Parts: sequence; C-alpha cells; structure tokens
Amino acid sequence: MSAGGEGTRRAVHLAMGGLAFLLPSLTPLQASCAAATAVGLNLFVLPRFAPRLFRRGEIETPWRSGIVLYPVAVLMLILLFHRRMEIAGAAWGIMAAGDSAAGWIGRRWGRRPIPWNRSKTMAGSAAFIVAAFAFAWAVLAWMGRDPLEAAILSMAASLFAAWIESLPWRLDDNLTVPLLTALFLAGLVQVDMRVFLEAVPALRHSFLWGVAWNAMLAVVFRRSGAVDRSGMVAGFAVGVLTFTLAGWRGFVVLVSFFVLGSATTRFGLRRKERLGIAQEKKGARSARHALANCGVAVFLAFLTTSAAAPGIYALAFVCAYATAAFDTVSSEIGRAYGGRPVLITTFRAVAPGTNGAISWIGTLAGVAASIAVCAVAVGVGFLDARFSAIVLVAAFVGSTADSVLGATLEARGLMDNEAVNFSNTLIGALSGIGLAALM
Repeated sequence: MSAGGEGTRRAVHLAMGGLAFLLPSLTPLQASCAAATAVGLNLFVLPRFAPRLFRRGEIETPWRSGIVLYPVAVLMLILLFHRRMEIAGAAWGIMAAGDSAAGWIGRRWGRRPIPWNRSKTMAGSAAFIVAAFAFAWAVLAWMGRDPLEAAILSMAASLFAAWIESLPWRLDDNLTVPLLTALFLAGLVQVDMRVFLEAVPALRHSFLWGVAWNAMLAVVFRRSGAVDRSGMVAGFAVGVLTFTLAGWRGFVVLVSFFVLGSATTRFGLRRKERLGIAQEKKGARSARHALANCGVAVFLAFLTTSAAAPGIYALAFVCAYATAAFDTVSSEIGRAYGGRPVLITTFRAVAPGTNGAISWIGTLAGVAASIAVCAVAVGVGFLDARFSAIVLVAAFVGSTADSVLGATLEARGLMDNEAVNFSNTLIGALSGIGLAALM
C-alpha cells in the first residue's frame, strides 16, 4: 500500500470510531445489526470498490484484514458488553484513536524501538496513549460518567491498551486491543474507592511483609535455578503485589502454583532433554513467564481489595492459578511420561512436545495440580470449599483452551507461548466468574 493509501486507511479507521458516540441512542439489537452490516460491507464490497484501503495481500484474503476485523471487534464488544455500552464505546474509541495515532506518529517520528518489540516505537506508543485517553474520556463523559472518574478510567485503560498493542504477538491489534481493554475496563468500573481507601492501612502492613518474604524467596528460587535474573525481578514484583493486595492467603496460592510448576518442570528433565523438548535454561522461569502466568491474577488481586463485592474476584483469582497449574503440570508430565500424545483438534498421534498435544497421563496430572491449588486456597481460608467444583471446571476449560490455541494459533505463528498462557489464565478466570453467575 502507498503512503497515501495508508493515510486514508488510518483516517477512515479514526472516523469510524466517532460512531461510538451513537451507541447511547441505539438499542443493543440495532447496534449489533449495524456492526454486522459493516462486517459484510467490508468483507464483500470494499475489496471491489475501495481496494486502496487494503494492504498488500489482503485483497486475496480480506477476512484476515484489519479492515474486516475492525467491525468484527466492534460487533463482539457490543454483544459482550450490551449492558455496559460505555465500556464497549470506550474500548472502540481506544482502538480507533490509539491505533491511528500510533501509526501516524510512529511512522513519521518514531526512532527509538520498544525493547521487547522492535517493530514498535516509543513515540508511537506515547501517541497511542494520548489519543486513546482523549477519545475514551470523551466517550465515557458523553455516556454519563463523571469527568474525573472518566479521566481516571481512561488513563488506566489507555496505558493498558498501549501495553497490549506493544506486545510481540501476531494476532491483529484490531482484535486484541479492544477486547482485552474492554475486559480490563469492566474490572476497573467495579472498583469502589471508598472500599479501597478503607483498606489502605492494612495494605501498607501487608506491603512490608510482602517485601520481606519475597526478598527471601527471590534469593532462594534464584539460587535453586527455578528462575533466571529477569524472572527473579518480575517474580519479586508479582509476589509483593499479590501479598499486598490478596494478603498472605492469596500469596500462598501463588506460591503453590509456582512450586508445582517448577517441580514438574524439573521432573523427568533428563528424559525431556534427550527428546529435545525440555524447557530452556533447565526450566528457569523468566520475566515473560511470570507476567504471562500471573498478570491476570495480579489484577484480580487488586479487585479483591477494591471491589464492593470481592468474593467473585477471589474465586477468579484461584481459578486463574488453578488453570496455570493444570496447564504447566499437564504439559511437563505429559512430555516426559505421556507416551504418544494426540493433537486436541484432530486426535491424531503427534510427537511429544507438539503444540496442542494432550495425553491421559498429562491430563490426569493437570487435574491433580488444579485440585492441589484449590485445596491450598480452601485450606488457608482464601476460598470457600463450596466453590471447589467451579475452580476445577474452570481450570479444565482454561487448560483445554490453551491446547486449542496451541494447536491452532501458536502452531501457525500467530501467538507465542506466553500469549497462550496469558489467554488460558484469562479464560479460566472468566469461566469461574461465569459459572458462579450461573449458580
């Protein structure tokens, strides 16, 4: 695509975001029909009558183009958040304004790449944050939010969206940015500042204990080879935040997952090394592993302290770690002793270590791991025992989703292992919330 065509595409991208201001005047059905119509037009009409809007190679497969995925994302936002249209509108505005500004500024003035993704620039990400904040604030204020509250929500959501946009996974930003940002924003709107402020004195006390315990454990895990240097730093941060926000009980749940995962990574290590499927650095976890497996849970820990109804987020917190334990243990045990696994999407035999491969031994080990994490949560009083069944079902759903993503998107190079791990903990947590709502 020429520079002029790219500019036109971004202008259209931004202009369509202005339609988010119409959401309050439409019913969910009307908004959904309009988005579905846009999907059809962009898929079947634009390739013929406005080909210059498509990048090279997109005309042949328009369904994979951002031009088509954009209205698909809007449709999904409306369907998922039809009862909270301000969330759908803000996420839509962040996608429209942030992505357009990042493209314009990054291409013209971007010189310094982001350390973890050299295809993105610091200038582009800064422009993303500023434009996304302005658009999201306008949408939220237009839809009735207090201006100060709208500013706080918009800034937090814009920073989160810019981080998601900067990650080096290959899924289209038109899907990942608005959908994950909407979920993040949906959690933020549950925050009750009075509840959070009342908890501040206790949080200060927990923070000091968290620093002490995590400093000690960081040294122990580093010397044992369970983490590398970046993993020690990231693990320390995750541990302190968890101890501070979820208390010592939530921290014990985190530690139970980490110990299970590290132990099973070392279990049968020589056999896995002979097969060429062992984790790099003899299983030492890096910062990428820590953030992928614990990022969702840290946000949920914040909600257990600040939401008016924290119980549901404590359940989701346990579901996230039970899912992570299920996935890690089933993968490590299955690789070493699962025999000839099968691919989850076809049930055909594949080599051990294949993305999306499952085995009976690995699955049973994963179930046992999720039971162990749940038992720890119940044993320390972080979770009521009557929610145990929900945790186990959610962990199974999240781990199954991990295998499906591994066999499809990861196998095609569209997601890396860390993106898949982040996704499965998110799916496990959301499954727990959904199952609790049904009950």
